Amino acid sequence: MRHPHAILITGASSGIGEALARRYAAKGVSLALTGRDRTRLDAVAESCRSRGAAVLAETVDTTDGPAMERFVAAAEAFAPLQLVIANAGISGGTGFAGEGPEQARRIFAVNLDGVLNTVLPALPHLRKRRRGQIALMSSLASFRGFPGAPAYCASKAAVRVWGEGLRPLLGAEGIGVSVICPGFVTSRMTERNAFPMPFLMDSARAARIIAEGLAANRARIAFPLPMRLSAWMLAALPPGLTDPAMGRLPKKRARGER
Repeated sequence: MRHPHAILITGASSGIGEALARRYAAKGVSLALTGRDRTRLDAVAESCRSRGAAVLAETVDTTDGPAMERFVAAAEAFAPLQLVIANAGISGGTGFAGEGPEQARRIFAVNLDGVLNTVLPALPHLRKRRRGQIALMSSLASFRGFPGAPAYCASKAAVRVWGEGLRPLLGAEGIGVSVICPGFVTSRMTERNAFPMPFLMDSARAARIIAEGLAANRARIAFPLPMRLSAWMLAALPPGLTDPAMGRLPKKRARGER
């Protein structure tokens, strides 16, 4: 949808979610925003209102299914939804030291269940109108499991494949589905990375690329190009060739969340 006027964004209190909220904010646009940090979310909401947007902002845990159902219903009542961006996500630490059992389950809960809890309550409204668009935040890390973040990679792979399967199904009903696969983007998640991040991109530029891709109803919005090609190559090569190199990759310092 080229110019959506009623948009729901999860994880809108920082990073890509915040940048998308600011980019879409304009007179005549209604934004329904969620985030875990009330102070940051309020700041984003006020910034969007200053640009003329009407804003509904609530702190909601996307892993709470009933709470998300209530928020989606409130957003739909605020303005019939045209674009739903399931963006909220978290990353972990490294391997079993940073992605222990509890954290691995939390990563899957936020990155996968949180997406389902956002999209599924919105679908009946979009289907009834036979129009609208869904954007799912995956990652270039979804193309190959990295030993430094196995749960993160797996959760993002599940989101990507689910979205790719939904696209032709919902497309027949007039609803667009796009999967977003960014590389490294400045955020609270990446600021904890104590290693070089090739082609690191600021969140405003990432939001521009995403918004342009959504306007064109692109199936997959993967960027930047060099990282996209590297991810596809890693996915295509036999694990026997890539596993030794995977074990030498730099490690993430601590957990990050957006």
